[in-house]
Amino acid sequence: MQQNILQSWNGEWPQARSTEPLATGAGVIDQGAFNTIEVDELFDNVNYASTLAGQAVLYRSLAQPMNDREAIAAKQDAVREIRDNPAVRENIENIVANAAAGENRLYLLLFGEFLGGFGTAREDNQIEGYGYKQYVRGIRVVLNLVGAIYNSGRPQSPYLQSVFDKIGNFAQSNEYSLMVGPVYNSEKGLQSKEQRKNSFAPATIFRPTLFKPLLIAVLVTAIWGLTRIFPSDMFQVTRDGLSVASVFFLPLALAYIPVVGGYDRDNCIIPLRDIYKNSAALGELLDGLGQLDELLAFIKYAENYGSETVLPELLDRDHHSIELQDAKNPVLGHKNPNYVGNDFSMGEERLVCVTGPNSGGKTAFCKTVTQIQLLAQIGCYVPARAAKLIVADRIFYQAPEISHLDDGEGRFGTELKRTRDIFLAASSNSLVVLDEMAEGTTFEEKMQSSIDVLDGFYRKGNSTILITHNHQLVDVFVNRRVATPKQVEFADDMPTFKLIDGISRVSHADRVAKKIGFSKQDIDNYLANS
Repeated sequence: MQQNILQSWNGEWPQARSTEPLATGAGVIDQGAFNTIEVDELFDNVNYASTLAGQAVLYRSLAQPMNDREAIAAKQDAVREIRDNPAVRENIENIVANAAAGENRLYLLLFGEFLGGFGTAREDNQIEGYGYKQYVRGIRVVLNLVGAIYNSGRPQSPYLQSVFDKIGNFAQSNEYSLMVGPVYNSEKGLQSKEQRKNSFAPATIFRPTLFKPLLIAVLVTAIWGLTRIFPSDMFQVTRDGLSVASVFFLPLALAYIPVVGGYDRDNCIIPLRDIYKNSAALGELLDGLGQLDELLAFIKYAENYGSETVLPELLDRDHHSIELQDAKNPVLGHKNPNYVGNDFSMGEERLVCVTGPNSGGKTAFCKTVTQIQLLAQIGCYVPARAAKLIVADRIFYQAPEISHLDDGEGRFGTELKRTRDIFLAASSNSLVVLDEMAEGTTFEEKMQSSIDVLDGFYRKGNSTILITHNHQLVDVFVNRRVATPKQVEFADDMPTFKLIDGISRVSHADRVAKKIGFSKQDIDNYLANS
């Protein structure tokens, strides 16, 4: 079961990047695909969320995307309702904006460091004094959010309804009752008004202020009683009497503040925040806030992308497929109107081989496909004129890895392990990208190993995209009529970044070497001038 964001923070100061991908085969993407697809950079570009809760939910969606077609479609419907209904959008924007303005006050209450009665806060996560002000401000954020939801109209889409319910249902929790007050401190611990209904145990009422009318009244009454029992000139209302009385009462007044404040902090405020910090209901409320903000972020991403975007059509088939028109990279094309889009489709094709010279855009294109697939599976817009796809149960992207000293296998073995893990976890509904297979061995062994692996993936039935310079390998599968060859286009030795049919049989390694200043001529010049 997926953690709520309050649980993902694990008692530490909140941060947006608090969720990690699941193990290979357990989630849609694993750590290897997460790194290679550059999900962190994707998050930075899509992140138009204004609350930390929204950022944390968005990051969680990207790290652990959905693979349920109906759930994704429901999320898309919520996006459409907000986009197409100005009143709904304005209401949600106001809810999120008000929460964003006070959100850090709640986190300070939940995760702040108490400095003591006379400490001075120098960091955002430090609490000075006894925490009364921080407690009141922190719970006010939650109570105002619940109130805003109750004062809102009922949305139409089931997903939006469920998010509103997540927030509104907090009003049914014991934690809400504790926040509203009064809070009773008894031998059974801190209790809400509802919990005290059938209890007759003695208890004191916690009020988040140093001013305790009842306690002060008791002290004054006790002192008055002393004057009756032990009459003395010290208590007479005269100039000398007041001077003497001040010597008696001043230490008592000075002791009142740290004793009462320290008691409330240690026995009420800190225990209450521990209750809130571990509250499943509060975690759901923060998730709901984050989900509202995430939906707004999707719309703002589309509005600010700079080119055409669309909510993908989710197909219902028994194997993965994808069809894109004028698709652009979600990161590189962001606010870049000159970025070159491409059409791409994998329907009945199970294997597409992409060849071409270095720096022609092969890897950027394959990251475009996988990032679009990922954005589609969190319910977000994708940069394309049109997009249709099957929801993938797994998205894998294998790139060349450097072997580690302790793996004992070398580069070839390290990459083959990764390929094996992907193969075992993939199904006919998976999307797999393989970038330059079987590095670190002889050409003959590389050919045979690559043929065996690609044949295995083809027979398994998933969508496989191969990036390679090895045109001989592509020839094998094209001759078998099981692969669709694509290549990146060059014109006058310069990349156009368009994907066209065919097999490239050149690498343009000399052009790249000249571009970075390390061609044969450059090497000769370096040696001659050294």
